[in-house]
Amino acid sequence: MKLEIKSAAIPLVILNILFFVFQTAIKGFTESLILNSAEVLSRPWILVTSMFLHSGINHLIVNMYTLLLFGPLLEARIGAKRFLIVYFASGVIAAFLSSFFYSYALGASGAIMGMIGVLIILMPDLKLLLFFVIPVPLWAAGIIYAVFDVFGIFFPSGVGNIAHLAGMGIGLLYGLSLKKERKKFDSKFHSKKHLESEDVDEYLRSGRI
Repeated sequence: MKLEIKSAAIPLVILNILFFVFQTAIKGFTESLILNSAEVLSRPWILVTSMFLHSGINHLIVNMYTLLLFGPLLEARIGAKRFLIVYFASGVIAAFLSSFFYSYALGASGAIMGMIGVLIILMPDLKLLLFFVIPVPLWAAGIIYAVFDVFGIFFPSGVGNIAHLAGMGIGLLYGLSLKKERKKFDSKFHSKKHLESEDVDEYLRSGRI
């Protein structure tokens, strides 16, 4: 029987869980792969590996729940390739910026906030339960969480607020570029009287954004 993975978010979740198992089972695993601001230039791969590390089981559960909730939704909208691009680009850039403010950092939050930033642009009216209780549109929830992160910068609690904001910022910018790409496609598509195979390919790339 052939195993079919329907979302690129699933392998990401599996990798995060495996990394957490290694963190708990192998001494020094976390320390060797965590984002150490003093070693970013000499060991740049820690910008990526730190994205798969978590500080505890609660940290892991919250991030993986969010990834499974929003990841497949975004992937269905923009495709697996774009989804992975925004996930890793947001995570790496957020980690790099964090290295200027934190001595050590870890977690997938920057990447996850990046993907949420894209959804805020493409699906702003998507309803979700804020704090699992209050129904609000995604754009409003994004503002609320951003405000909390800004306050968190001035009242530190061990949370990587700067990584969250950086990741969301990258996602918002990428979302705007995708929206612009969609408008350009719509203008070109509606001006055509006959569709060729190239037009179908272009629709699959840009028309569903």
